Amino acid sequence: MLDNTLKQQLDTYLQKIVNPITVTVSAHNSAKGQELQTLSEEIANLSSKIALEVDAAPTGRAPQMAIGAQGKTPRIAFAGIPMGHEFTSLILALLQSGGHPPKADEATLEQIRGLQGEMKFETYISLSCQNCPDVVQALNLMAVLNPNISHTMIDGALFQDEVNDRNIMAVPSVYLNGELFGQGRMSLAEILNKVDTGAAKRQAAALADKEPYDVLVVGGGPAGAAAAIYAARKGIRTGVVAERFGGQVMDTMAIENFISVKATEGPKLVAGLEQHVLDYDVDLVNDQRAVSLQKKEFLEVELESGVSLKSRSVILATGARWREMNVPGEREYRGKGVAYCPHCDGPLFKGKKVAVIGGGNSGIEAAIDLAGIVEHVTVLEFSDVLRADEVLVRKARSMANISIIKQAQTTEVLGDGQRVTGLQYTDRVTGESHQISLAGIFVQIGLVPNAEWLKGTLELSRYGEIGIDSRGQTSMPGVFAAGDVTTVPYKQIIIAMGTGATASLAAFDHLIRTSVPETEEVAA
Repeated sequence: MLDNTLKQQLDTYLQKIVNPITVTVSAHNSAKGQELQTLSEEIANLSSKIALEVDAAPTGRAPQMAIGAQGKTPRIAFAGIPMGHEFTSLILALLQSGGHPPKADEATLEQIRGLQGEMKFETYISLSCQNCPDVVQALNLMAVLNPNISHTMIDGALFQDEVNDRNIMAVPSVYLNGELFGQGRMSLAEILNKVDTGAAKRQAAALADKEPYDVLVVGGGPAGAAAAIYAARKGIRTGVVAERFGGQVMDTMAIENFISVKATEGPKLVAGLEQHVLDYDVDLVNDQRAVSLQKKEFLEVELESGVSLKSRSVILATGARWREMNVPGEREYRGKGVAYCPHCDGPLFKGKKVAVIGGGNSGIEAAIDLAGIVEHVTVLEFSDVLRADEVLVRKARSMANISIIKQAQTTEVLGDGQRVTGLQYTDRVTGESHQISLAGIFVQIGLVPNAEWLKGTLELSRYGEIGIDSRGQTSMPGVFAAGDVTTVPYKQIIIAMGTGATASLAAFDHLIRTSVPETEEVAA
């Protein structure tokens, strides 16, 4: 199942196992059961510290692989075949169960060890979901460190009965002790804040003690990362505060226009960005949302927690989020058939009919990807032309299970109260209304800048973007902006990085030209 190259790489990783572990496989005679057993045997053969046990007549979920320290009840399980994006989760589970130290800071590790009460987590994923591994790996780590915690990853495409029974139509979907805990990407810090009621208060106290920065970057996407690196290289005190590092790039599967890199994936690019930032002396504050900006003695960025971070200059790189259709039924059925990430949620609609709203690059790429999974894809485009690259349009038109309807205005999402059953649209040429029976709707109609919190503070365009000049300067002195949140045309990763560098250099220039504050005494 594993080719020789992958086996060699895996063998290198498995040498890091410190203590013996046991892999227990619950298999049956199905193709997937045999596939998991083969995978487990190949892994066990690579390390003398891995013992393999096979339950050929399982009574619970199967196929399933459980991992734990030898002689102890395993607390980590993979229900399904942990390949695709979850292969890294499998490797980390093997290493950490075998005593290899995790990368999390010691304070976080102690926080996990101190959690009280039994917690049984279950996470429904799809193997093509790039956000799911973050959640799986966070919960696996918690299970390794705390004997009161267990976690099972469940491949939703393989366990369709459970997905239908629980009405799961978005991944990752996390259950705690049988109740829905959360949906969508969650960091380890976010999970801990939900289960540890005192965590937010302790974190706020730590943030309140931080000294003022020279440059504070708000946002951790490509623009924010570039700005932080350029600032740190100048030797000035640099901080980054972000709701989640990586931003929209974390939700991007295929990147084929990043110059000098033929092809990569969003999460891989983000990992490289984060490591590059941390190679410098940058104070990275994650899982914090900015809510206001004020000019006092310093520029102050207030966070949702109530704490304010101070800085001599600020670079705003808060990016953008998926645009909603804003039609009846959309929010009601979000996560119940209305989705915004085809790579994440597409496998849950295997063999069903879906629609993609939007005929740009994102929409046509989504249709092409979904066509390999679902029964049929209907693309609805508002305009009379498709805005996607011609190479993508030709590919979509060549696929028998993709239909494209132009001049179609979606007017309502239809459902039965539990899940999507279809949509209604108006033909913009004839004015006639039509209905399509569907199981899922994937919205791909562009982005909305994350700048609402700055309304009344900075000058914004009619589209809600932060207005900037050629140097990234906003309408407030000392405040710069970069990336998709700004008026810079063409929202592209490489352009965001360039504007981040520009804003950072402009901020540095501002700092060296700014006079000493009047409150400071200058020696005679």
